[in-house]
Amino acid sequence: MPNTTSGTATFESSFYIDEILEEAYDRIGVQELTGYQLKSGRRSLNIMFQEWGNRGVHLWKVKLAKVPLVEGQAEYNYASDSTNFPQDIDTVLEAYYRNNSTTTAPQDIALTKIDRSAYSQTPNKLAKGTPSQYYVERKLNPSVFLYTTPSSSVSSTTTPSNFQFCFYYLSKIQDVGAYNNTSDVVNRFYPCMMSGLAYYLSQKYSPEMSQELERRYESELLRALDADNQGTSTFISPQTFYGDGV
Repeated sequence: MPNTTSGTATFESSFYIDEILEEAYDRIGVQELTGYQLKSGRRSLNIMFQEWGNRGVHLWKVKLAKVPLVEGQAEYNYASDSTNFPQDIDTVLEAYYRNNSTTTAPQDIALTKIDRSAYSQTPNKLAKGTPSQYYVERKLNPSVFLYTTPSSSVSSTTTPSNFQFCFYYLSKIQDVGAYNNTSDVVNRFYPCMMSGLAYYLSQKYSPEMSQELERRYESELLRALDADNQGTSTFISPQTFYGDGV
């Protein structure tokens, strides 16, 4: 018989939450699940996804937002512009100012990210001009503050706007939701998702297995994070110091 394959690669799009829970429970020797155990497992999976937010930048959750600039407005958030500002934002990674009013290609100018201390020391936060810096206030619903605020020459009321605050942001992993949903996780993170959920559940149902499951989980998560990169080369040049010859 000739070798055959399925011809598909869609496992992650048909691996539903109830199956994820069953697999994790299988790993700790729990079968014939009760309704409470399913609910408990779903809660643990949501908690683990929240913890993944502390594990670095997940490339599959990086998105681009384009928010119209408003003359004299310093603070931008979902409350001020629910149409263009993302609701699922965790933090801003990098940002730029875009001018679409040119007759050729749009012009993009990178903005510098500053911290709260630097922003608080700016003397006139409502000064108008071309924005050059931004500060991210990481609260429950994050806000981004621009400095300087847009002047009339870099803001417009046209739709779409000729002048935009564009930024790449890390979005939150979506909640688990219904048992017949699939997870908001890219396939390369499936192995560590399963080992991680098994570890979380073991703390409640099989504590004697927790130490080994944690070791396996951390190892698989490390490999997933290592694979979740842009594959670009990094070049490090030594810093040169010039003395007075003494």
